[in-house]
Amino acid sequence: MWGVGVAAYLLAVVNRSSLSAVGVDTAERFGADASTLSMFAVVQLAVYGGMQIPIGLLLDRYGARPIMTIGMLLMAVGQLTLAFSPSVGVAIFARMLLGAGDAAVFPGVLRLIATWFPAQRGPLMSQLTGLVGQAGQLLALAPLASLLHATSWEIAFGGIAGLCVMFAILVVVFIRNHPPEIGADVTVDTDTGAIKVVRSSMDTGVGIRAAWAHPGTRLAFWSHFTTPFAGTAFVLLWGMPFLTAGEGLPKPQAAAVLSTYVVLGMALGPVMGELSRRIPHLRSRALVLPAIAVQALAWLVVIAWPGAAPVWLLYVLAFALAMGGPASMIAFDHARTHNPAHRLSTATGITNVGGFLAALIAIFMIGVALDLQGAGTPDTYRLDAFRLAFLTQVPLWVIGWMFIVIERRKTRVLLGLDEPRRGRPARARD
Repeated sequence: MWGVGVAAYLLAVVNRSSLSAVGVDTAERFGADASTLSMFAVVQLAVYGGMQIPIGLLLDRYGARPIMTIGMLLMAVGQLTLAFSPSVGVAIFARMLLGAGDAAVFPGVLRLIATWFPAQRGPLMSQLTGLVGQAGQLLALAPLASLLHATSWEIAFGGIAGLCVMFAILVVVFIRNHPPEIGADVTVDTDTGAIKVVRSSMDTGVGIRAAWAHPGTRLAFWSHFTTPFAGTAFVLLWGMPFLTAGEGLPKPQAAAVLSTYVVLGMALGPVMGELSRRIPHLRSRALVLPAIAVQALAWLVVIAWPGAAPVWLLYVLAFALAMGGPASMIAFDHARTHNPAHRLSTATGITNVGGFLAALIAIFMIGVALDLQGAGTPDTYRLDAFRLAFLTQVPLWVIGWMFIVIERRKTRVLLGLDEPRRGRPARARD
């Protein structure tokens, strides 16, 4: 059950990242400037994020099997539309379909874990799912680019569409919402015998206001806002054009740098998770803020380097950016720690919005900055233009850092770990 689900998620990540290695090809095929090219990723991520609440409601009503099937079929239609798209507008619509389909798969797999595995094994299985799924980024790099250049745009993206149809069939054949002896989607703790109904939907109204009112939730939001966006923008769209057209690397070497980012992110995940567990009151200071600082420092060194950066420095950049994804998961530890169980879905949803929002802003602003410098097409890409464009990330780091420090202080005062300033008493934890 888990094997089919996680394989479907791996394919969803391939779909999500399918423009990462062929951004230049995409711009050439559609004659798109940098701002337009950035919209391919922006609308995809926007739809993905916007679909999270509706997907949760649909999972609660219908279970994982039909929703995952529809998700795979939507991705198939999206990739097939992209394969034969006659214009930029149709291609962007195709990426919207892709984002909608992608949004259904990972929550569906988490639902299967909750209903098919003992509750106490859920966290481990969720981590394994994320770890295996992220390998899809590797498949979206060199293999997809090689297939496209060896065949054609239509064959490469039409082939991915065919795989999505095949996995839709596999989901229908093999996936079941819950074990046959159980009549509903419930999670069971086999150690204690506790049984709980699985719910994935996010609370609204009062629940959202109450969750946001807690500084721990705001700390989670800004942590997730600030840590992963630079890596997302790099691997999802702008990394390959920067490395090839800007830094002058051959495509195989550029793909190796991006692959290093993915592999290191997968390796650092368990390390960050264990450190977060061991030092719960120092997560921000010891893990989140240093990860942000390392990313910003690495980028500034690459930007300031006279001429093209040496290859070793680009691998250092890949390592620095790889810290962002695992560090961003600490945000969900904050959300879980500082919210009661009935508000956890709400707090998690709010936290997740932070990462998507920052990634959307970063991807779009890099594209706009390239266009403003007259370097918005593959023929006009220049290293100096890329350098200035990537500087648009600095305000996001500064704003995020500032709010993390502010909300961390408020959270610690609320928990009684720090003294309130000016003698103001801390409110009781709700």
